[in-house]
Formats: sequence, structure tokens, C-alpha cells
Amino acid sequence: MTHDNGPATSPGSTVGATRTPGYAGTLTAACGAVFVAQVANALPASLNGLLQQDLSTHGSQLTWITAAFMIAVVCFEFTFGVLGDLFGRRKLVVGGTLLVAAGSTVAALAPTVQVLWIGAALNGLGAGAMFPGSLTAITAVTRTSRQRAHAVAVWSGFLSVGAAVSPLLGGMFAKIGSWRGSFWVLVGLALISAVLTQLLATESKAPAGRKLDIPGQITFAAGLILVLYGAVEGPESGWTTLPVMLAFMLGACFLAGFVVVELGAPSPIFDLALFRNRAFTVSSVVAVIGMIAFLGACFATSMWLGPLQHQDPIHVAIPFLLLQGPAFLLIPVVSRLLHRVAAAWLLTSGFALMAVGCLLCTRLDVTDPSLGPFVAPALLIGIGFALTVSSVTAVALNSVPPQQAGMASATTNMLRDLGFALGPVVVGAVALSKAGAAFSAKLAGADLPAEHLVGLGHVRSVMACLLDQSCR
Repeated sequence: MTHDNGPATSPGSTVGATRTPGYAGTLTAACGAVFVAQVANALPASLNGLLQQDLSTHGSQLTWITAAFMIAVVCFEFTFGVLGDLFGRRKLVVGGTLLVAAGSTVAALAPTVQVLWIGAALNGLGAGAMFPGSLTAITAVTRTSRQRAHAVAVWSGFLSVGAAVSPLLGGMFAKIGSWRGSFWVLVGLALISAVLTQLLATESKAPAGRKLDIPGQITFAAGLILVLYGAVEGPESGWTTLPVMLAFMLGACFLAGFVVVELGAPSPIFDLALFRNRAFTVSSVVAVIGMIAFLGACFATSMWLGPLQHQDPIHVAIPFLLLQGPAFLLIPVVSRLLHRVAAAWLLTSGFALMAVGCLLCTRLDVTDPSLGPFVAPALLIGIGFALTVSSVTAVALNSVPPQQAGMASATTNMLRDLGFALGPVVVGAVALSKAGAAFSAKLAGADLPAEHLVGLGHVRSVMACLLDQSCR
């Protein structure tokens, strides 16, 4: 981590003697915004059972509720980073929260799952503006690496609080059988966040050398949408089916085209030269791997407690408080560590704790419905995540010059959210593959009549649907 003593502000901002004017208000608004964005992200996962019953969904239809959100977030975060630099981060965050309010309204009124997809996509667009906009807004009003470390730790903590609150919110409304009410609550939270941001946040811009990169946005969005489509449909349709294979191949071609376009663009949405910075490159790779691991652990926990044990929705939410809560409770500790301990040690320690927690999870008994055995593994994973998510963000922002903070913020958020999107897909695909192989092996040696063996394909389809309907 670099320890800069000069201003870390964008052009036009002013620096006070000890704190930039608007620091507290901007940090408050940014934390509120990222909290709302993360609630919007995680909320549908806690409502899957009610959505399936009320909207008669099947197979990957539930998966596409989450996928529509994540695709919108990941595909357009680069462009939102440019828009924030050009027109103002406060305007970007306010616009994003209003989009979340609109998307949540559509979701609350949705008569079919297809309309719910539209609401989820609008929520994703809003969150895609709020994540980089709020993060860059706080970096623009910090003047030292120590102050920035504290701000990033607080921001990351509220990111986790949003994810922890969502299962409780969903579980509460699951108790009364109304999933629509939770989206109306999200509408209210988004509107409150928009007002707070407009009143409290300091506006900041960094327009120098920044302009919209339409070819880059098109090639990136097309490539990522195709790749994510293949990843979502692969577990159910089969990885070797023609649509899935074509999606991956065409997606790879578009992403390769994106690299070519960015190398020659006068004002790229993503400056590939950033990867010449070793610290930024390492933090980028770690962001994807770390988020895949963490969301994979969350996915496995939701599978265990939900479809397998059929636990009460409120009980399902408790382990997620342990998984997500430490990132908020350890804000003072993490902010100090970010300034005093090398980032490499924090990342290594975080991953080690997550690995130990995951290993402990493999020793749990699926027939035991008590939540006690989950406490230690969940806390270890949660503490590891707290160390990892904050340090990854801080390293990425501290390793680039101030005028590239918007781009670095958008990139870091995009990579984190890409890991969020791929985590459940990767772990679900591995779980389905292993379960299917074990089931087939047992069935082959069971000496059953031929007519019973015909049902194998149907059973595998049911397994795929089970994975798709779990909390993502």
C-alpha cells in the first residue's frame, strides 16, 4: 500500500486543515447508498421460496432474477465510472438510488416472473451506478491514505450490513407470506438514501481526459452477457449443449474485441495500463477469486439450511449475520490494520481464515438441524471476508493516481461483483456434477429394473432445479 501525504482529491475539491469539508456527510451518504444497493442485490435470494409459489417459477427462472441484477451491475459499472467522473459522483449516486426505487416498484407490482426480471435489471442498473459512485465520492474527500483506509473500511462494512440485513428482511416477510412488502421497504430505503445523498454528499468530478467509450461498452457488455448466460444456463441445460457453447465462444470473441478496442481508444473506459501496476493487478485477481470463494460459501450454507434441512427463514438468516456481520463490527480494527499492516499480510490472513472456516463446514452433519455447529465456521469465514474485502478495495484505490480513482473504483467493484455472480454458479455446477456422478455410480450398481433406470435423467433435472432455486 502506498502512503501518500498529499491530497487525494479530484479537481475542484478543497482540502481542510485536518479533514476535507463534507467528509462526514459524504461518508454517511456513501454508506447509506452502498447499504441500499447491497440490500437490492441480496434480497431476491431470501424470497426464492415465496417467488416460486406465487409466480409458479421453474428451473432457471429463479436464477435469472439474480442474474438480471448482476448482469446489469457488472456490464455497466465501467460506463457509470466515466459518467461519475464527467457529471459528478453525487448526481450518479442519486440517479442510481432513484433507479433502484423504480426497479423495486416494478418488482413489487410484478404479475409474472418476466416482469420481475425487468425490476431486477433496473435495480442492477441503479446499484451499478451506486457502487462505484459512492466509493469514488469518498475517495475524493479524503486527503491521506490513513483517512482513506478508514473510509473504505466503513464503506465495506456497510456493504456487508446490507447483505446481512437482506435475509432478515426476506425472512420477516416470508413469515407473513408477502414477498412484495419487502420490495416496498426497499423503495422507501432507496428514496431516503437519495435525499440523504443530495443533502449531505459533496459533489466531485474528474472530467480531464474522460469521455464515453461506446465501442468499448458495447463489446464489453455483449461479451460479459454471453459468458454469464452460458454460466447460468450450463448447469441446467448442459455445458456441451449448442446454445451454451456458442454463448461462451461468442462471449470470448467479444471480450477479446473489447481488449483490442481499449488498446486503441483515445479515452478508454478501462485503461489496461493499470495492470502494469503490480499492486492493482494482484488486488484485481484476488477480488475475483475471493468473492467466488465467499459467495460459494454463502451459497453452500443456504443450500444446506434451505432446500436440504428446510429450516425456518429466520433461522436461515442467522448464519448470514455471522458471515456478513464481522465486516461491519470490525470497522475500527480493519481501518487501523489497513494503515499499519502490509496489505499482502491482510489478504493472506483473510484467505487463510476463510479456508479454515470452509474446511470446518465439511465436517458438519447434514442430519443435525441445530445452528450451533455453524457458529465457528461462519465467524471464521466472516472475519476472513472482513479482512479481504476492505484491503482489496484499499489497495486498488491507493495504487493509482487520484485522476484514475473513478476508473479504479469501477474496475474494483466490477471484479468484486463478477466474483459475486460467478460464486454460486461455479459452486452449484461443481456440486451438481459431483452429486450427479455419485448418484449415477450408485444407481448403476443397484441392479434395478431397466424401467427404473429411465428416471435417472429426470432426477438429474430435479437436482438442477434444486440448485437453481436455492439462495443466490
